[in-house]
Amino acid sequence: MSGLRGVHLQCHIGTDTLSLSRLGARMTGLDFSPASLEQARSLVARTGDDVNFVESDIYDAAPALGGEQFDLVFTGIGALCWLPSISRWAATVAALLKPGGRLFIREGHPMLWSLADSRSDGRLLVDFPYFERDAPTVWEEGGTYVETDMVFTANTTHEWNHGLGEIVTALQSEGLQLTGLVEHDSVPWEALPGQMTRDDRGQWRLTERPWRLAASYTLQAVKG
Repeated sequence: MSGLRGVHLQCHIGTDTLSLSRLGARMTGLDFSPASLEQARSLVARTGDDVNFVESDIYDAAPALGGEQFDLVFTGIGALCWLPSISRWAATVAALLKPGGRLFIREGHPMLWSLADSRSDGRLLVDFPYFERDAPTVWEEGGTYVETDMVFTANTTHEWNHGLGEIVTALQSEGLQLTGLVEHDSVPWEALPGQMTRDDRGQWRLTERPWRLAASYTLQAVKG
């Protein structure tokens, strides 16, 4: 990572952006939420790390970053589900990468996102779209994925799933060459409450027959 110039798309409050910076990359984080970026900037102000943050919709990332191209584009778990078009996302990634630059993703698997999370009998029920659809899945759900005493008032979310083949094809259509794709049986949070067990590394997998579920994946691709 030392000396690489990187951008973290949908960086939220910047914790992963900061981690990549501490591995030696010169990082910029990009997110559309001013509240999240306020927290990200506060974080690096307290730690003294040299990380830049830019406010922008992801589809406008290339002009928002002044046309700069990067050695590394990173995105983490729980990012792609907020995007209605994976092909537009892939075009953004391609525009941001230098020739020879690398995309690195760790994401929740679209198989996981398609499952209902309310069963108590250990069975897995496919209840939501696996493939990208024009219309989002709309949720009304309070709270968040971290422990907090805060009471939330804006609880409507719109999400889109994207099949693994759709993601790979979109990247290849933009001139990226796939260099790695590994599917994992674990995720770093209890995605299916009551059906998962946490290991000593903080990863959660199905308690019963974990080999049934591709829960997350790691993907790497290089721009030609």
